Amino acid sequence: MLASNITSKGQVTLPASIRKKLNLKPGDRVVFTLKDNKIIAEPVSGDISSLFGLIESDKTVSLEDMETAIAKAASEG
Repeated sequence: MLASNITSKGQVTLPASIRKKLNLKPGDRVVFTLKDNKIIAEPVSGDISSLFGLIESDKTVSLEDMETAIAKAASEG
């Protein structure tokens, strides 16, 4: 098991062996999720489709509703 300290800014250094195995380089992005009180860290690929399902919502909005909201925001702008 590998361990790391949390800094006063809430930062954590990923151990080198994990960075190497995941081919993570400086500037790469990592997404964090919480499941059953465990933190899951996964690299974010450059493919936007990998982000599908990342944000959960049980509210649906129609295209017409979106266009109305955009028009309203633009007119208030």
